[in-house]
Amino acid sequence: MKLGGVSRVLLIEDDPAVREGLELALTRHGHRVRAVESGEQGLDRMRTDLPDVVVLDLMLPGMDGFEVCRRIRAAGQVPIIMLTARGDDMDVVAGLEAGADDYVVKPVQPRVLEARIGAVLRRIGRDQAELERHGDLTIDRAGIVIAKRGVPVDLAPTELRLLLELSGTPGRVHSRQQLLESVWEHGYFGDSRLVDACVQRLRAKIEDDSAAPVYVQTVRGFGYRFGPV
Repeated sequence: MKLGGVSRVLLIEDDPAVREGLELALTRHGHRVRAVESGEQGLDRMRTDLPDVVVLDLMLPGMDGFEVCRRIRAAGQVPIIMLTARGDDMDVVAGLEAGADDYVVKPVQPRVLEARIGAVLRRIGRDQAELERHGDLTIDRAGIVIAKRGVPVDLAPTELRLLLELSGTPGRVHSRQQLLESVWEHGYFGDSRLVDACVQRLRAKIEDDSAAPVYVQTVRGFGYRFGPV
């Protein structure tokens, strides 16, 4: 979590100009930034620095950002914001499927990146009271713990926020744009691929059969709803 109110950001970017510019801008916004130039260095820093959020360039020398993303996600649930070249739609999809929570296109506007970092940190900091039971799922909103048949389910921050948002109003249909605004805080400029990729990852963890979901259901042509179960 945040250390003394200061968030710890791990920036993994091989371009010196971009790395130094973002490090300076994020530091000015009050973050404690550790900037490294390779995926290997980033994974080492993950073990020692315990960042609150990772900003990860996809196009890295050596171990690429996709593999770094997968390894970070396999080891823990720290939020990951990936940096991607404009127009590389396949990279965006692949990065989201690898476990990234959000993305920012290059050239990076520091104020946009700062807004995305703030949004992802607010998401994981929110909680709500009460223990809920939905079929085999138990949702502890105060403790932010999800369990299935009594076994804790390890969700990434955005997956957790999406589940909390949908399950808060069972049966209600949420459009992708509504979910972008409430979960990602993207507003008008959101990308629906964020929602679809996150739904796929969430279903893989909470559904018995992702192809026939019980909890996160698709309403064709509109969006998603939770249940009924």
